[in-house]
Amino acid sequence: MSQAIDADFVALPLRHLAEAALGRAQELGAQYAAFRLERIRTQALRVRDAAVEGINDAEDIGFSVRVVLDGTWGFASDVVRTVEAAVAATDRAAALARVSAPLNTEPVELAPEPSHGDVTWVSSYAIDPFTVSDAQKVGRLQDWSRRLLDAPGVAHVDAELMAVRENTFYADLAGTVTTQQRVRLHPQLTAVAVDATSGAFETMRTTAPPVGRGWEYLDGAGWDWDAELAQMPEWLAEKLAAPSVEPGRYDLVIDPTNLWLTIHESVGHATELDRALGYEANYAGMSFATPDQLGTLHYGSALMHVTGDRTVEHGLSTVGWDHEGVSGQQFDIVRDGVLVGYQLDRRIASRFGYDRSNGCAFADSPGHVPIQRMANVSLQPAPDGPSTADLIAGVEDGLYVVGDKSWSIDMQRYNFQFTGQRFFRIRSGQLAGQLRDVAYQATTTDFWGSMAAVGGPQTHLLAGAFNCGKGQPGQVAPVSHGAPSAVFRGVNILNTVQEGGR
Repeated sequence: MSQAIDADFVALPLRHLAEAALGRAQELGAQYAAFRLERIRTQALRVRDAAVEGINDAEDIGFSVRVVLDGTWGFASDVVRTVEAAVAATDRAAALARVSAPLNTEPVELAPEPSHGDVTWVSSYAIDPFTVSDAQKVGRLQDWSRRLLDAPGVAHVDAELMAVRENTFYADLAGTVTTQQRVRLHPQLTAVAVDATSGAFETMRTTAPPVGRGWEYLDGAGWDWDAELAQMPEWLAEKLAAPSVEPGRYDLVIDPTNLWLTIHESVGHATELDRALGYEANYAGMSFATPDQLGTLHYGSALMHVTGDRTVEHGLSTVGWDHEGVSGQQFDIVRDGVLVGYQLDRRIASRFGYDRSNGCAFADSPGHVPIQRMANVSLQPAPDGPSTADLIAGVEDGLYVVGDKSWSIDMQRYNFQFTGQRFFRIRSGQLAGQLRDVAYQATTTDFWGSMAAVGGPQTHLLAGAFNCGKGQPGQVAPVSHGAPSAVFRGVNILNTVQEGGR
């Protein structure tokens, strides 16, 4: 259910400023020019042991002008919303392009994109979280915290809620004018248990993902909060008493609450074409999945079908149009286990000979330059695939992995290790209690090559993160990753205590 775009944003002089900036860019001879005005509202609430720890509200509002002049990028931004400021910003962007042009060894060429006219898009949500009172939000977090605190063995509970409403107005010389609104939420609770005798402690965090939804998410739309909160104390107590894992090779059944992060790090970042080409290396390195391997690299088993998608409902990276005026699209990245595509913006698409960008340009602030950012990169379920219980039943000796925790991956997106919230022992197709101190380690192609079964649509979950980092200076972007449950054979399991030399 979509809502109307915020009236206060629409009342801003969006078109007057855009006309002034783009008119000036034409006078200066720009081959491309785009005006973008954004208002990003963010609220973060924190509750510790059912007591309010803090409420922070922030707003980032301003505009930018981006041009290509003499084959070189120019960019400038401002927070003063007047026609004079828009023209001055355009002049500064043009001046930057001119002074940089002698140093530019690769003239900027952009892949073509048709004009989309004057269009509007709103993400899918029912209740704008910014229309819900702070008292109601705090009350919900306090209620959930008390439920956990009242359970035996729970010593402390941290509860957090982050809400974002992002309004973007974009206009370019090609005639595309977009007005968009996105809403997203990330609620999270962490329970702590302490062994009074030994002093050992363990934590258990909710596995509910951040979502492109509104307040209705906390009322149960898309997640059963009551069920998860009721089970968390028991899971936590079992984890605190669990034996340490014996390292070795195990078959894994990985729940989508964990697998999404492995997709993000080993597939999502690795298939950003700017990273694969070496244009992006400042934040977390480049990629082993280089373009010379497109169409030939066996990324994983034949069961592996990964898509990029800027259109999926409730996705954190879902948009109507990106920050270069490109419409949201869905596209293949890995098909039948083979690398077949990359994530693109308009410059990188042109540089590598693509006819069109697939809409992956984004800036996290009106004061930042759009860079190539990740789509909602997802592993597709098997259309008639089994349930998670059936996948577990097919494993003789293994582990069932639930929830994300820590992760580490090298600068080529190739060698990694991941931990999780819960690791259940599987014996003869049955869950046999939790284990502690577990991490799974592999190289990207070995791991995905070991995928032996993929769950059906009933196992699929759209998870993700608010804070995917990239670039220098760094930017953060929200992104979702869909995944079903899946089985991986013979994966190396580390004991994290032993690995830490303790």
